[in-house]
Amino acid sequence: MLEIKDLKKTYGGKTVVNIPELRIHEGETIGLVGNNGAGKTTLFRMMLDLIRPDAGEILSRGEDVSLNDQWKNYTSSYLDEGFLIDYLTAEEYFLFIGSLHSMSDAHVIDYLQQYEEFFNGEILNKGKYIRDFSKGNQNKVGIAAALMQSPELLVLDEPFANLDPTTQIRLKTMVRSLKQSRNMATLISSHDLNHVTDVCDRIILLEKGVVIKDIRTDENTLRELEAYFSE
Repeated sequence: MLEIKDLKKTYGGKTVVNIPELRIHEGETIGLVGNNGAGKTTLFRMMLDLIRPDAGEILSRGEDVSLNDQWKNYTSSYLDEGFLIDYLTAEEYFLFIGSLHSMSDAHVIDYLQQYEEFFNGEILNKGKYIRDFSKGNQNKVGIAAALMQSPELLVLDEPFANLDPTTQIRLKTMVRSLKQSRNMATLISSHDLNHVTDVCDRIILLEKGVVIKDIRTDENTLRELEAYFSE
């Protein structure tokens, strides 16, 4: 689904991403881990053509993401609150996103019912602007809106951040359920090794923009990662 070739990005003379080759296949759930400054968000932003690489290319189904828009038809993402329209209420925002995907208001309202437990009574019918929600509740809005497209490729940057433990568990359940019900590739970055090893088939460890490990998840993966970050 995604193929990276000789990808490089430099800021101020410092290389922040340097990946000669990386492939991501349909249906995979991939965890991207690394310390601050590892290049995770920069990589995601290049995948979504929000920033351009200095060298190399990212191909989505064989097409360079910087040269065409076809990939946008099956790709969805939530990286941070900058993806939201924070002067809208949650309802207004969901209706707007739904309209972009030719969904009627009734269809949007019906769609949101499946997230009743995930929202935990904190999102809808509150009369609050998105900017007045907590960071965790903004995450909930962004994730639910990203899934509205029924994407075949989903990119989430630190989706577990600022969520309470109950919602983190619900999000993990949701990710597993989506994997079973759709052949969707999902990329999740996280500082929480437990969460990504719980839900991801494959872990990619970045360090200063370089892929240090690319491993299939098994019963030893968490210990292997903890040992690496403990050194």
